[in-house]
Amino acid sequence: MQTNETQGSILIRNAAAIMTGGSGDATDPARVSGPDIRIRGETIEAIGALSPRPGEAIVDATDCVIYPAWVNTHHHLFQSLLKGDRAGLDATLTPWLAATPYRFRALFDEQRFRLAARIGLIELARSGCATVADHNYVYYPDMPFDSSAILFEEAEKLGLRFVLLRGGATQTRQLEADLPTALRPETLDAYIGDIERLAATYHDASPRAMQRVVMAPTTVLYSISPTQMRESAAVARRLGLRLHSHLSETVGYQDSAHDLYRRSPVAFCGEHDWLGSDVWYAHLVKVDADEIAMLAQTGTGVAHCPQSNGRLGSGICPVREMADAGVPVSIGVDGAASNEAADMISEVHMTWLAQRARLGMAATPQFRGGSFEGGAHAASVEDVIHWGTAGGAQITGLDEVGKIAPGYSADIAIYRLDDPRYFGLHDPAIGPVASGGRPSLAALFSAGRQVVRNDEIDGVDLAQLGREARAAVKALLAEVDG
Repeated sequence: MQTNETQGSILIRNAAAIMTGGSGDATDPARVSGPDIRIRGETIEAIGALSPRPGEAIVDATDCVIYPAWVNTHHHLFQSLLKGDRAGLDATLTPWLAATPYRFRALFDEQRFRLAARIGLIELARSGCATVADHNYVYYPDMPFDSSAILFEEAEKLGLRFVLLRGGATQTRQLEADLPTALRPETLDAYIGDIERLAATYHDASPRAMQRVVMAPTTVLYSISPTQMRESAAVARRLGLRLHSHLSETVGYQDSAHDLYRRSPVAFCGEHDWLGSDVWYAHLVKVDADEIAMLAQTGTGVAHCPQSNGRLGSGICPVREMADAGVPVSIGVDGAASNEAADMISEVHMTWLAQRARLGMAATPQFRGGSFEGGAHAASVEDVIHWGTAGGAQITGLDEVGKIAPGYSADIAIYRLDDPRYFGLHDPAIGPVASGGRPSLAALFSAGRQVVRNDEIDGVDLAQLGREARAAVKALLAEVDG
């Protein structure tokens, strides 16, 4: 790929296919023929058969497929140094929390936190992701470094759009009671005070903002009290912030909500002002039909994290049923400590397969009353792209992000299908999702700025980053059980 960079517009030429992120209906097509896209400043200006303008920068996309840059709606970037921890590798959610993230969390100083954030953001960018929503819960009283500032700084260095999901807790589960200072809860006043600071410093409410802040107590069912749920929701809405948390990742959430409140988790959240079109939850694996209806009625969204849900044995979120009911659907990679491949290509590939497998598990033979053979219609490639791009933009309130269409932010991923994994495709457009792997990223544009060229990021030495990561992991392992 050859690029001639000049000031002004950029013409992406001769793409083999363009997927738009649209829903696929008559007014919102899922793909367009192109084959060219013109970027003017930060904006997609035109799509079609376009002629170069004098002095225009040209990006040759011959034999490449183009997607909107992915929008990742749930991550834990600090876990990028905790992949494949043997103590938690075969554990379900609750014992895994104790074995891995809580066991290591107190060892994260400013340097390790920054390195982990950088690794995670680079991994995402090289998968074609330009918008990252990170659910950071590394906060505690008298903390010696500002983890929020580090995340914004590292994303800005890479040219990525960053949404801080400001986690934290004002109360702890018994699991955390005997763990170090780094797991101590904050007071509600301290938590809200920091949210107000972050909102004043970073939050931009515009429809293609590069920085946003979200009220995101780590787990509303466990991390704050019911009264504080209402208080935090009121503060968020006063500040114009959205709301996010974990919910119903396992049956444990159902048991807790039933035992404590005699409600389903979703109903409990609704009674405490934590449902609405400005709210989305990670996981929602274990939800009943009435809960799906409640989510749809209120416009409450989901960040579907299929790889982590599979790795922890939690199950498969009923995304097809949710989407059909009208629940806003997006895709998140969750933390690398329960994922090991925290990139959006791996995640969307798993989304496509898992929804089909989930429906297929419900098939029974005709002699037992069955009516269908399998679940291959549960999710199309176009569905998955829509959820992972425009769906994520809708949930995060970035209304001019997530689509390849005139007037939208120029967040564009150009994939070169030059690995044998993609050879022989009858429809190259489906390759990045259907074939999986990691297609070469010929280019990634974020708000009109090219941040990846031929799989490389300016100023990033991957070999050196790998050495730093190995040294950090070695040191963590030496310290953790000492």
